[in-house]
Amino acid sequence: MRFMLKRFFLLTFILALSACAPSPDTDNLGGVQKHFTEGESYFERGLYDEAIASWEKVRDSYYSPELNILAEIKIADAYFEAERYVEAAVAYEDFLKQHPDHPRNADVLYQLGLTYYRQILSVDRDQTATRNALATFEILLEKYPEDPRREEVGALIQRCRDHLAAHELYVGRFYLRTGHPKAAAQRLEYLFETYPNFFERDEAYFYLGRAYLELGNRDKAVDAFNTLMKEFPKSEYIPKAQKIVAKAF
Repeated sequence: MRFMLKRFFLLTFILALSACAPSPDTDNLGGVQKHFTEGESYFERGLYDEAIASWEKVRDSYYSPELNILAEIKIADAYFEAERYVEAAVAYEDFLKQHPDHPRNADVLYQLGLTYYRQILSVDRDQTATRNALATFEILLEKYPEDPRREEVGALIQRCRDHLAAHELYVGRFYLRTGHPKAAAQRLEYLFETYPNFFERDEAYFYLGRAYLELGNRDKAVDAFNTLMKEFPKSEYIPKAQKIVAKAF
């Protein structure tokens, strides 16, 4: 019943759009309606490739601008549901470029952000998708501060930032382990400057203190270890820091 109602409302929407079109071809209208409802049927059954093919016919028919736009969004959504995230991102990005003032752009930005978010890799790998997700969600909140998903988007933004901070921590540890304390200190300093609310700051302070010691900067090392002990009195890194301090001083 729900599906039949959806099809009824979609057909009503298509007919309403057709009323605004100049001198439509009746045969063309029938074909557009058929392809559109076919796409809906395929989408409901999880046949996303078939849905995309049907909606591409609607999009390319140039029957009405409004219907073409709706087909563009649905094609992007089908790519997303099919977990073809690269193609979904391209489709959403193209929509935003072609229709910069469309009323549905908040929805498209949200979906684009999720598309990037689903492509995020582990902290030891490239973080381009994380940065793209973060930037997209931030644009969404900047342009649409009253969007009803703002709390959810805010949480996703924080997750992206935490993931990027964890990447910086991973890189800092790597540089320290491979004998590059200066590079390690620079990455960890950048972490604290850019992601001050990172949830694993105790570990970052520990490795920053170690990097400063290896650079011969004892004052900064002491500051880092003292901050670790003050802000995270129950951290598992405190005993390790105490051992290092005992040997170094």
